Amino acid sequence: MLSADELTCHVEACALNNRESQRILYSSFYGYAMAICDRYAKKQEDAVEILNDGFLKIFKEIHHYKPAYADVVSSFKGWLRKIMVYTAIDHFRKNQKHQLVTQLDNVVYQVETIQEDAIDKLSYEEIIRAIQGLSPGYRTVFNLFIIEGLSHDEIAGKLGISTGTSKSNLSKARRQLQKILFKQNEIQVARNAV
Repeated sequence: MLSADELTCHVEACALNNRESQRILYSSFYGYAMAICDRYAKKQEDAVEILNDGFLKIFKEIHHYKPAYADVVSSFKGWLRKIMVYTAIDHFRKNQKHQLVTQLDNVVYQVETIQEDAIDKLSYEEIIRAIQGLSPGYRTVFNLFIIEGLSHDEIAGKLGISTGTSKSNLSKARRQLQKILFKQNEIQVARNAV
């Protein structure tokens, strides 16, 4: 990770379109940004597309960036996070909103009741993959509400849906996610039994 002075130097150089500083910022914050994008995408290719689009926006607008508080690195990470989330929302609108109505209620998972606590056995990667298994509309609302902390009114405004739809999608996303996680656990239990 870059120090505050290094980050400030590279941000200033990026504002002047310095390719080496852009490469350094990209590689330094790639993992952080990918973790954000991965939550919003169904496939790895989509996450990479969101990430690259987000970095293009960052490099285009970096001359406007000013640290919001004394911790320069955390301030930059917050700014980067906001751009990545908004880029993911734009990606959702562009690529999937027209499919939202038909996909939301068509996904059904059949899961038997499992006695073991599935959550205790999940890795970060398994949780992310489970979130990626949600329908696009559910996944986006879930991430914006649970992860980003937006209100239902804010989500409704950003996605062009009603507040009630946002609440409904979150409720359905939670149920669908629970079913996906229990299904993953069931598969793992079956593998361990063999």
